[in-house]
Amino acid sequence: MMTKPASAKVNLLWLQSGGCGGCSQSLLCAEAPDLIMALETAGIHLLWHPSLSETSGADFRGLLGQIKVGNIRLDILCLEGSVIRGPDGSGRFHMMAGSDRSMMAWIEDLARQARYTVAVGSCAAYGGITAAGSNPSDAIGLQFQGDRPGGLLGAGFKGEGGLPVINIAGCPTHPGWVTETLMQITAGEMNGGGVDHLGRPRSYANHLVHHGCPRNEYYEYKASAEKPSDLGCLMENLGCLGTQAHGDCNTRLWNGEGSCLRGGYACINCTAPGFEEPGHPFQETPKIAGIPIGLPVDMPKAWFVALASLSKAATPRRLKENAVSDHLQRMPDEEGERP
Repeated sequence: MMTKPASAKVNLLWLQSGGCGGCSQSLLCAEAPDLIMALETAGIHLLWHPSLSETSGADFRGLLGQIKVGNIRLDILCLEGSVIRGPDGSGRFHMMAGSDRSMMAWIEDLARQARYTVAVGSCAAYGGITAAGSNPSDAIGLQFQGDRPGGLLGAGFKGEGGLPVINIAGCPTHPGWVTETLMQITAGEMNGGGVDHLGRPRSYANHLVHHGCPRNEYYEYKASAEKPSDLGCLMENLGCLGTQAHGDCNTRLWNGEGSCLRGGYACINCTAPGFEEPGHPFQETPKIAGIPIGLPVDMPKAWFVALASLSKAATPRRLKENAVSDHLQRMPDEEGERP
């Protein structure tokens, strides 16, 4: 894609609300292309970002005012972090510094001014970790409250570009998900069919974290890990939700080589609403009669149970031994490979 001329630059404003800033930290690790090159290639002019821009104080508030009255065109509004509505719907738990208005009020005004509104991260999309527990700050997503449509802007909200909020969910988001989505928007390739029922871009949400998992051979034979340091599949005992989680984490690696599962951590399905409160410890798999409650999204339970029994009966000794070890004990070319 060729860089657009200056006159056709797409104006992007990035705000942070109730969150940790982790999505911005992740975004700064974008590569092939890096963040600056991605923005230039997409023809995006960054009006302001809290970590990348020098403008602050009165100058920043002046910028927002100019956008609000329409003197500066706002093409894309990106929000990172959930919207804070407390106390009592006033939004005064989170005020815009130096102003007498809440961040909630500014977000709503700017979203209705922007051509496209993008929620970056699960907090901005669904409320996320900020909304966990008793949610004392009354945190909420831009267009969802958990998995229920609504949020700050309402279920029927659409920007001038004709789209609802685009939810780049994740905790944090993969930098490639963000840069790719922005490029799709500027290229005119993002439309109603480009997002799923939860507003997530299909470019990554049409995949499962399970795809490309380095432990897939163990999964196929149901050779399961029993403790965090083991090499086996983490689904049966250690809470992995990779067969249910939407994301291409194991095929579009982080920093060129990593993912949660490659680091030995079970997938917690952070691209889904409500991931922050599964109702049990993240690294435990709840079961009924020894069968995990959470099964692959596209497999009937009876089939899974039948296939699991057959798979375990045929598990090679190599996988049985390696699954419960922190390093390879038996190699593929050794004798006695059969059960």
